[in-house]
Amino acid sequence: MIKAELNPNEYDVFYSTYIDKLHEESVLLELYERGMTQVVEFFKSIPKEKIAYKYEVGKWSVKEVFQHIIDTERVFMHRCFRISRHDSAPLAGFNQNDYIQPAQVHKKTLNALIEEYRAVRNNSIVFLKSVSKEDLTHIGNANGSAMSGRAAAFAVIGHERHHIQILKERYLP
Repeated sequence: MIKAELNPNEYDVFYSTYIDKLHEESVLLELYERGMTQVVEFFKSIPKEKIAYKYEVGKWSVKEVFQHIIDTERVFMHRCFRISRHDSAPLAGFNQNDYIQPAQVHKKTLNALIEEYRAVRNNSIVFLKSVSKEDLTHIGNANGSAMSGRAAAFAVIGHERHHIQILKERYLP
């Protein structure tokens, strides 16, 4: 399944910010598999003194951004799973800021976050391998808007890229 197959009616325009970061010929499963290695290598390359860095008061630290990437994958893959299983119940949105404090990122090491990321990503990969292309195109309702399972899955990768770009520009110049 490639990104070019996505139709604009499969997701709210808000998610274009993320989905548009992907090349038209991007293959969904390859993005997940290759992305895992790239993300882990990126976070391992960050100097230790920068892991708790915040570029501005009130902004997240590098570790908090990593936790946000992990949590967002959990939420969007949950959406992908339920929509792909033809669950007709509307799926709630989530406030990303509410998730950071309870995650207690300050108590986690970078290695613990990497382990958590790998576990979540491996779960996503196993699910994507198990679901049919037809079921991924099913459209449900997430956060009050139409969303297909595959749009939720592609949004995960675009979201991840979005935040890594921000980290490179604002945290690691």
